[in-house]
Amino acid sequence: MNSLGSLQGAVERRVEMLAKDDVPRRIWSKDHTVWGDDPTEITNRLGWLDVHRRIDPDELRAFARECVADGLTTAVLCGMGGSSLAPEVFRTTYGVADGALDLIALDSTHPDQILAVRRRLDLRKTLFVIASKSGTTTETLSHFEHFWSEIAEGEHFVAITDPGTPLEDLAKERGFRKTWLADPNIGGRYSALSHFGMVNAALIGANLDTILDGAKRMDEACAADVPAAENPGLLLGAILGEAHDAGRDKLTLFPRSEIASFGWWVEQLIAESTGKEGKGILPVDGEGLGPPDVYGDDRLFVAIGQDERPYEHVRDAGHPVVVLEEPELGAEMFRWEFAVAVAGAVIGIQPFDQPDVQSAKDATKKILERGEIPDPEPGDLGELLASARPGNYLAIQAYLPRDDDMAQHLHAVRMRLRDRLRVATTVGFGPRFLHSTGQLHKGGPNTGLFVQVTDEPSEDVEIPGKPYTFGTLIKAQAAGDLLALRDRDRRVVRVSLQQLEDA
Repeated sequence: MNSLGSLQGAVERRVEMLAKDDVPRRIWSKDHTVWGDDPTEITNRLGWLDVHRRIDPDELRAFARECVADGLTTAVLCGMGGSSLAPEVFRTTYGVADGALDLIALDSTHPDQILAVRRRLDLRKTLFVIASKSGTTTETLSHFEHFWSEIAEGEHFVAITDPGTPLEDLAKERGFRKTWLADPNIGGRYSALSHFGMVNAALIGANLDTILDGAKRMDEACAADVPAAENPGLLLGAILGEAHDAGRDKLTLFPRSEIASFGWWVEQLIAESTGKEGKGILPVDGEGLGPPDVYGDDRLFVAIGQDERPYEHVRDAGHPVVVLEEPELGAEMFRWEFAVAVAGAVIGIQPFDQPDVQSAKDATKKILERGEIPDPEPGDLGELLASARPGNYLAIQAYLPRDDDMAQHLHAVRMRLRDRLRVATTVGFGPRFLHSTGQLHKGGPNTGLFVQVTDEPSEDVEIPGKPYTFGTLIKAQAAGDLLALRDRDRRVVRVSLQQLEDA
């Protein structure tokens, strides 16, 4: 049951307009004019609409059985953004089936995290999944070279990439166990139900039929001939778009505890799809539920897989609350993919490109080429926090090892700042978030307060074949991102974890 309050009328009118404009049928017919006159990065980004019907689960299961039969017990997924988020959601939600491989997602360049993963591994029993749509992702190829220097045997490696990429060539050259060629007509953040997600789901022994059948049921519910008011993806997209246009652009997510990690995946889908041209929906994942007075009038609450009762107090305070009852991941992933595509049309942006992601990458590349890490002016954290105004958000950008202890530590800091400043808060680990919310930070509205948190690794790790280490790489990424933010007149400071806690 949804309690949209003042948004109700606008959403109803929008659904009628979308039906009148024949938007569901046009989306299914892959009509780029739903989003813009230019077909670039639209017509070749709509393969997600039916990829779950083209995946062969028997082939994936046979591959997983072969890996187990050969004595492999652990898979390390080296990938960033869309290549790692859905697999990690599958692992945290479904666990590991008896006789399947455990899965560790490595999407950090922090030496301490890389070493922590390495120390958990028996290399003779490990499969390294090297996943990159472009086949050129710096972090992923650096991970590959590091682990190849530890065990240079192709049967311990598998690639997932688009056809014709440098990674496909590398896999042939090094004799990888298998190369999965993904549908090139799908962007990374829409790739959960493609090989990027499903190969890893097979390795952990997840029920592929349940995931894919759920997606099929949802695509049928969102079909072109379904009345617009009954189309779950269209309705959610209309709500997201109208909430954005009404100033409620802080989408605050509350998945039920069993699928808590689902927010990690939704975060990238929404932020990277909508955060551009000075517009954007900020996904707020992981905040604890607070009293009504800590929330501004910029919030939209979405509860996933649970009822409305815990949110009655924010509803009664006038905040819109959406309740989604579907708890199955495959269905929910398709619903949100369709919804974000619709929301893009409502907001007036093209949801399938990421024009501002490259700026931090370019800045990092220049720093590495110079061979000298700049020491940017850190800025004043007190002044930054004092500048918070209604409608702003606080983004903690932690270039730190990502583990449960650190996540809980930052969550506690985040909640204190949320309650004090009464603005939406997010926590992202770098460089992971650069492939997710980084697009919104630079391309979205200039309403963010960015707190970059850095440290000194306890020891460094070489990257074979490169003149720099992982320690240098993460420092360059942090500096590059800070410079890219300042280049766009964003408010950003750099602090240590202790300085953040002291504030």
